[in-house]
Amino acid sequence: MGGRVLCKMLVAALFMLFSAQNALVSCALSSELQEQINAINEQGPYIGLVMPNSFELDPLLSNSDYIASGYVLDVSGRRFRFGAIGDKPVILVMTGLSMINAGITTQLLLSLFNIEGVVHYGIAGNANEQLHIGDVAISHYWGHLGLWSWQRYGLGPENELPLEPNGDYTRKYGNLKFADYTSNVTADSSYDNLLNNIFYQPEEIFPIDGTPEQRQHAFWVQVDTTYYNTASRLKNMKLEKCLNSTKCLSHTPKLKFVSKGASASIYLDNAAYRGFIREQFEVTQVDMESASVALICRQQNVPFIVIRALSNLPGATSEDSNEADTFAPLAATNSVKVVVEFVKLLPSSLSSSKIKRLLRLLSVV
Repeated sequence: MGGRVLCKMLVAALFMLFSAQNALVSCALSSELQEQINAINEQGPYIGLVMPNSFELDPLLSNSDYIASGYVLDVSGRRFRFGAIGDKPVILVMTGLSMINAGITTQLLLSLFNIEGVVHYGIAGNANEQLHIGDVAISHYWGHLGLWSWQRYGLGPENELPLEPNGDYTRKYGNLKFADYTSNVTADSSYDNLLNNIFYQPEEIFPIDGTPEQRQHAFWVQVDTTYYNTASRLKNMKLEKCLNSTKCLSHTPKLKFVSKGASASIYLDNAAYRGFIREQFEVTQVDMESASVALICRQQNVPFIVIRALSNLPGATSEDSNEADTFAPLAATNSVKVVVEFVKLLPSSLSSSKIKRLLRLLSVV
């Protein structure tokens, strides 16, 4: 009997500790801040515009089609900016680099605010040599190429991976054999590599409309069909070619609709790996955030699209690299140009007068 009482006391103590920890977390959103968020959400829904850094944020802030309210809300190290594009209220937020930052920021955006859809944009590396610096590419699917099962030396594609029978890992999506990239090998000599093989893995996801703790898997995440079709109406739009009167690209950038883009928390500047993922996965854009935004939106059942301008060809010659360094700001400007025109095409339930009232509200919240 005494043991049972002690057990109950322990459970009660743990519950109190859990409640106290939750109270500390809740304090991050003060009652005043929560009231501000509630007032903001009553005027929604909003389109969330998500970009990696200020290099990609600043061209939007200075775009003449963006109407800034002047109101910002800082939560958990992120700054949320409020305004409008055309007759659509928007919330801007910068993620910072990498998959983790992008995932945290996107989840905060969707958890705090009344968001009807997400537009993620910025610049990206290019794995598709048929496209050029300054082109803007919109992929139908996004995948994360940074989740691996790294096989021990001596085993190959015919050998089962550890925990594969449990459904934890798979050989389905493709593998990288390091020995295939050994250099300076004569035709009649054998070669191998102790790094052996990497098998690419799908992400475990837990959609809000699924059963909690019952995992699903996703390797390729499809962008929203309606958003994709809406964006296709922009396929002939004119993009910028010149930084100024003396610095222009040798080609005219275009908006391209492609099959796949891929992300990992890796800055890719290696021609061999770029060629490998192009051949293996048919990807065009390569970056460090987009697949994370896609996965969060997939799990939260929120429409999204990714708009990325191509800024460099990984592992290219020094001449190409210099061009990339020079024209990366132009690529960022072109991505913003497409984003603005895309948002203006989206339907809105708010009249211009309501937009003005919203901006007035945000200026005094």
